[in-house]
Amino acid sequence: MTAQDRNTVMAADLYGDLLVDTRQPPQRWQTRVPGLAMAIVASLAAAWLSDHYGAPIVLMGLLIGLSLSFVSAEPKLIPGLTFASHTLLRIGIVLVGAQITFAQIGSLGIGAFAALIGIMALVMLTGIVVAKLFKQDVMFGLLAGGATAICGASAALALWSLIGEKRIDQARFTIVLVGISVASALAMSFYPPIAEFLGLTDRQAGFLIGASIHDVAQAIGGGFSFSRTAGEVATIVKLTRVTLLAPVLAIVAIALRNQGMGADGTAKRIQIPWFVLGFLVLVGVNTAIPLPAQAVDVSHTVSKALLLVSVTATAMKSQMAVLLTQGWRSFAPVIAATLVAFALSLGAALIL
Repeated sequence: MTAQDRNTVMAADLYGDLLVDTRQPPQRWQTRVPGLAMAIVASLAAAWLSDHYGAPIVLMGLLIGLSLSFVSAEPKLIPGLTFASHTLLRIGIVLVGAQITFAQIGSLGIGAFAALIGIMALVMLTGIVVAKLFKQDVMFGLLAGGATAICGASAALALWSLIGEKRIDQARFTIVLVGISVASALAMSFYPPIAEFLGLTDRQAGFLIGASIHDVAQAIGGGFSFSRTAGEVATIVKLTRVTLLAPVLAIVAIALRNQGMGADGTAKRIQIPWFVLGFLVLVGVNTAIPLPAQAVDVSHTVSKALLLVSVTATAMKSQMAVLLTQGWRSFAPVIAATLVAFALSLGAALIL
C-alpha cells in the first residue's frame, strides 16, 4: 500500500475498522489496552490542566486529543480508542441516571417543564434550519442543535452514536464538540453577570442558566456563582434537560429506523438503545429507592471520568487534515442554537 493509498484509507476509515489486524480477535482485551491506556493518560493530563488553571475539563480533553490525533495512524491503537469512544461513553450515560430522580423533574412545575420542552425543541429546530441555510445536511443540524439543547458533549456523543459516522464524519462531529465546549465555557462566564445586570431574581437567574448552558458542571457552577438559590434551581433545570436525553435518543432511534425501511415498505424492528433503557432504569431506581449520597457521588465521578475519556479518544481519532478544511460556516448551527437557547430561556425566565 502506497502512502497516498494509506492516507485515502485513513480518511475513509473513521473508526479504523479497515486497519485493525484481523489476525487477532477484536474482542480480546489485549488489543484494546494500548489505545485505551493512551486515552486515559491524555484524559489525566486534561484533568490536571483543568484543576490547576480552571479551564473546562471537556475542552482540555478535546484540545489534548486533537493534538494527539496523529496516533490514529497506528493500527494497534484503534481498538482501544474505539472502545473508549463507544462503550465507555454508553456506560457513562447510564451512570448519569443515578444522579437524577423523577421527583426533581416534578418539582419544576408544569409551566416550567412545558417551557423547557418547548425551548429544547426550538433549539434543536434552529440547529437543523441553520444547517440547511448553510448548505449542510439535516443530521449535522440535529447533532448541533441536540447537543446545545440537552447537555453538551455527552448529548453530542450519544446522538452521534445513533446517527453514525456514515451520516456525519469524524471531522464535523469534532467541530460540534469544540463549538459547544467553547460556547458553554463562555456562557458560564457571561450569563451570571448578564442575569445580575438585568436584575433577575434568584429563581429567574437559575432557570436562565440551567436552561441555556450546555455542559452540566458549567450550568451548575454558573448558577451557584449567582447565588445558592439560583444554583439549586439551575441544578434541577439542568438535570431535567439531562433526563430528557433519553426520550430524545429514543425518538431519534425510531426516526432513523423508519428511514431504513425495506423495499417492501415495512419498517425494521424498532430497538431502543440499551444505554437509554439503562439510564431510565437507574433514574427509576433512584426515584423509588433513593441511593445513598456516597453512591451518587461515586456515580457522578465515574460518569464524568468515562465521558472525559470518551471525548478525548474521539478527538484522538479525528483526522486533523480534514478538520482544518472546515470553515467557520460549520460552527454556524452551534452558534445560532446557543443564541436562541439564551433568548428563549431569558424570555421564559421573565414570564414564569
